[in-house]
Amino acid sequence: MHLDPLSLRLFIAVIEEGTIAQAAQRCHIAASAVSKRLSELEDSLQTSLLERTNKGVAPTAAGVELLQLARSALNELEQVNVRMRDFASGLRDHVRVFANISAITQFLPREISTFLASYPQVQVHLEEKISAHVTQAVAENAADIGIIARGLYGQALEKFPYHSDELIVITPSQHPLSQRQQVTFAELLDYDFVGLHTGSAINMQLQKAASALERQIKLRMQVTSFDALCLMVEAGLGIGILPKAVARPYRATLGIHGLELKEPWAARELLICVRSYEALPRAARLLVDHLRQL
Repeated sequence: MHLDPLSLRLFIAVIEEGTIAQAAQRCHIAASAVSKRLSELEDSLQTSLLERTNKGVAPTAAGVELLQLARSALNELEQVNVRMRDFASGLRDHVRVFANISAITQFLPREISTFLASYPQVQVHLEEKISAHVTQAVAENAADIGIIARGLYGQALEKFPYHSDELIVITPSQHPLSQRQQVTFAELLDYDFVGLHTGSAINMQLQKAASALERQIKLRMQVTSFDALCLMVEAGLGIGILPKAVARPYRATLGIHGLELKEPWAARELLICVRSYEALPRAARLLVDHLRQL
């Protein structure tokens, strides 16, 4: 048994119009073709669906039942079309975003929230990775979009400006530097550091700056999040370096002091990176456009 959507639509039209001739006119098809479709439908279902009179047609008990089923089935088919159109247009899709901890902590929660308010059918999967791993994931198609700190990572990717941030120094409230308002990196190297995990953009910058001074960082411990870094600094286990906007709420609640880092590299740029903007699925392009506008 084969039921095609056109036969069901014609059947519904005949019931609603009351005559085959009016249904044919409504559907822009010959009356003989409508009559043939209805006969084939009855043969396929092996039951009578219509009572034909000189005044028109009326549904049998089976016809009344089929009328409800046909309307429901055609509505489901229309929903398939609607949802697949959403996928084709990129409005119902899954976007994979890998970002460094600075972008996730400072910017992405609000920006992804406003994006999803405009495109609620899109699913955004966000993972925190160090910038080097972000660029690798984007290059290998494990992520659609990456957010990184500007640097040399080895992959040939398209990059767009995103946000800027400023690195500052935090110290315990009773630290020798806690009365200072600004400091150079060279002055910090006499003290123990609490650092982020190996490979993070901030850690790599600190190692690079220390090497330029032919010094070494006294890295007492490493942590994987900014809140852990601030708590370790408050406990007196070392000083730390992190973005100013990230440090602000911790400075208000913890016993830590913030001071300006007088180095050119303390002003950082964050970038959006993709393999190819033109090759992105539409939902991913929409998210890139949204992030670039903010």
